Amino acid sequence: MSKTARFFDGLKGKKVAFIGTGVSHNELIRLFLSKGIDVTVLDRKPEETYDKELLKSLSGAKFITGDSYLDTLEDFDVVYRTPGMYYNNPRLVEAREHGTVITSEMESFFELCPCRIFAVTGSDGKTTTTTLISEFLKAEGYTVWLGGNIGKALLPRIESISEDDYAVVELSSFQLISMRQSPDVAVITNITPNHLDVHGTMEEYIAAKCNILDHQSAFGRAVLNLDNAGTAALKDRVRGGLCFFSRLQKPSVGAYLDSNRVLCYRDGRKSVKILPASEIRIPGEHNVENCLAAIGAVWGDVSAESICKVLRSFGGVEHRIEFVRELDGVKYYNDSIASSPTRVIAGLKSFNRKIILIAGGYDKKIPFEPLAEPVNTYVKTLVLMGATAEKIEKAVIETPLYKTSGLKILHASSMQEAIETARKEASPGDIISLSPACASFDMYPNFEARGKDFKARVNALK
Repeated sequence: MSKTARFFDGLKGKKVAFIGTGVSHNELIRLFLSKGIDVTVLDRKPEETYDKELLKSLSGAKFITGDSYLDTLEDFDVVYRTPGMYYNNPRLVEAREHGTVITSEMESFFELCPCRIFAVTGSDGKTTTTTLISEFLKAEGYTVWLGGNIGKALLPRIESISEDDYAVVELSSFQLISMRQSPDVAVITNITPNHLDVHGTMEEYIAAKCNILDHQSAFGRAVLNLDNAGTAALKDRVRGGLCFFSRLQKPSVGAYLDSNRVLCYRDGRKSVKILPASEIRIPGEHNVENCLAAIGAVWGDVSAESICKVLRSFGGVEHRIEFVRELDGVKYYNDSIASSPTRVIAGLKSFNRKIILIAGGYDKKIPFEPLAEPVNTYVKTLVLMGATAEKIEKAVIETPLYKTSGLKILHASSMQEAIETARKEASPGDIISLSPACASFDMYPNFEARGKDFKARVNALK
């Protein structure tokens, strides 16, 4: 019997609960039901609000819904939480103390996966770097399974994955906080303040990220950002092979940008030139860094030829400085993924002129002072909306640069009003970018929904 078969067989006769429905859990619930496992769905959302087709597809599962959906956690042997359910939620802590196993789709996947796993975390650049790694491996001819924070849930596909395949996953701090198994290849793009509304402290946030490194074997590989102090400082935690990537320095081992702006890889004394940065299709210095991180991850598994082929053709990921349309000589970009100041700053530096910026949203309790000088330097008009509008404005106007920058600050009460306000301020040749510096939860369920709404409204402009 295979390890996966033993896993599912061991759950028969146990009571298993899933907190919340959603794309990944719905697939898992159906899989567990097909294995004859007793499944209960726990969800704050009332059962009567569920789509009928969804309920039909989950036939056989029990439901506990409403505000008291977490009251009976101790009645279950195993509980699968979504990443959105904080691991240290008091009810989950109580259930663990009573012997209930609290786990997640990614934890079980890491335990059962038969092939090598490449995983990426960081405050910014995770999705682009993860996608590039998967594209590099596919270009080399490998079968690749993309998942985690992007792509599809991988545990429902575990029985189709072979030892010769590759799994490539993006991992958030919310996923990593409870993980006690690390990937074969671990990449940390950078570490800057983020999600402090949940983690509370930077110490907990960093500790969660470090789980991607801390459980590697001596045969693992870690790829760290040499230009980011918080990431480079983690080098002493690496047990296996250590590789850096850098846009500004030349590491002894790792991927870097040389003085002629050529992407290179150095392994000790030997350096290999790969591709001029000018040939990378996706714009921005932050994307040069993402490319270097991905190269560091796959070097030795993927040829330079395959890397070049991908970098010349890869057009980027949705919601990441995504070109939407040009209207009346004005270009519109969707950078909804920019939910932190560092992401916004990277986006601002991608354009060769001052832009009109739409920003603001849900308050993650992160400081906006880092935005002050870049906004005054790279933005001509700032359109603010959402719960953080006043906090961003305060940070931006309190820097000495504000008095001489000529920056204009306007407010809007909705996405539609923000777009219309930005359009009125724009002249031919201008750029309007949605780059919020905040999460979306004050107006939207996630950054994807925010970005799609922005694109739909921009495309509807006459």
